Amino acid sequence: MNNYSLTVITVVKNDQKNIEKTIRSVVRQKKGNIEYIIIDGGSTDQTLNIIKKHRKNIDTIVSKNDDGIYDAMNKGIKCANNDIIVFCNSGDFFYKNSLNKILRLFNIFNYDFIFGTVLRNYTKSKILKSGFNFKRLKYNFDFATSHTTGFFLKKKIYKKIGNYNTKFQISADYDLYLRLRKFKCKGGFTNKKDLIGFVAKGGFSSKNSFLKHLIEEFKIRVHNKESFLLSVILFLNSIIKNPIKSIKN
Repeated sequence: MNNYSLTVITVVKNDQKNIEKTIRSVVRQKKGNIEYIIIDGGSTDQTLNIIKKHRKNIDTIVSKNDDGIYDAMNKGIKCANNDIIVFCNSGDFFYKNSLNKILRLFNIFNYDFIFGTVLRNYTKSKILKSGFNFKRLKYNFDFATSHTTGFFLKKKIYKKIGNYNTKFQISADYDLYLRLRKFKCKGGFTNKKDLIGFVAKGGFSSKNSFLKHLIEEFKIRVHNKESFLLSVILFLNSIIKNPIKSIKN
């Protein structure tokens, strides 16, 4: 059996209201084989002071301006020293003993990545999301439970397939997933009942319109040499199914 170690990375900027909740959720299950890194985008409110209050439980703190959330996430990946990387960004949190459950699965099955069950907080509802299916990735723009809090990927796989492509500012996670499939990475997921994390509403991607998401995800498919005709069909079908969302800013 392997004995994997895990790095948790929190990306934050000017979120004094939520950052402490996230930090506490990591710290309460942090042990010898868990590293904690916080990447702050140069906060001007009380965020950095709150972070420093927990300094003894944080291995690395970086505070400087960045070029967006995926640039900040890439900085975190470069700082990570452990085998497996997960992002738990400000406002999100882990449930009790979640990380031990994930490490146990990696140690038993030696996966390249794992999707943990998460509770996603949308504007009008909370939805439990679990599992993944690479076949779905081929025919859909939507694939994953979450690229933060519920997505655990080995650092060696980042080195193999590359980090987040900052050319894509809204859905660089979708681009990463296509590369996971291209390189035939082996993945698993937790049981639906094993709730790993909570994903807060109001994240970066939610600040962009449905149409902007759709356009970038179409470009990502083209960039990854997916079928152009199929990508056009999926794009048009999404607009037809969501006409009102498509015309909103």
